[in-house]
Amino acid sequence: MLMLPAAAIVVLLAAFVEIETIKIGTELPTAEMEMEATDGNKYTLQDLKGENGLLVIFSCNTCPFVVGSKDSEGWDGRYNGIYAQCEKNGIGMVLINSNEAKRENGDSMEDMKAYAEERNFTMPYVLDKDHIVADAFGARTTPHIFLFGKKGSLDYKGAIDDSVESSKSVSEHWLNDAISAMSNGKKIDPQETRNKGCSIKRVKKS
Repeated sequence: MLMLPAAAIVVLLAAFVEIETIKIGTELPTAEMEMEATDGNKYTLQDLKGENGLLVIFSCNTCPFVVGSKDSEGWDGRYNGIYAQCEKNGIGMVLINSNEAKRENGDSMEDMKAYAEERNFTMPYVLDKDHIVADAFGARTTPHIFLFGKKGSLDYKGAIDDSVESSKSVSEHWLNDAISAMSNGKKIDPQETRNKGCSIKRVKKS
């Protein structure tokens, strides 16, 4: 069972907006849309797809489920390890920041550059302008995980593991297991887990 820091409960309550998330088997959405990255380049998801697939993580600089808090380690300290596993298995990986409503409050490109350097991210970190990609995916939270296989269809979605508080207390390594199974031609089980995090901060449309 996922243990959450008490301070994050209020944040979590806002996470589950009424938006339909893409289903297992869906082809990679917005594959050809260019996004600016913290390294100064522009990438499409198709550019970043590896020989054996692509891992997409919707992330940010400001959510305690990502960056941690007094009571929680947060998940982004595990990103580089996840990237190393992906790279070993021929899978691309990208972090996407879709918090359009917080560009002036911690999630601007300049903030992303500073945070990527602070965290020493080894994978591309891109800005999703007007949350177009997040909307196409039906991404709800930071983080929200989408793993696509070699043929470009969605094989796993949901959470990284079952403990945002500490990597040492993880008992269910869902994403790790999904990558291993996919890379070895085995069935992913489970293919869906419940994503946990802060709501993606979308701009309200009139």
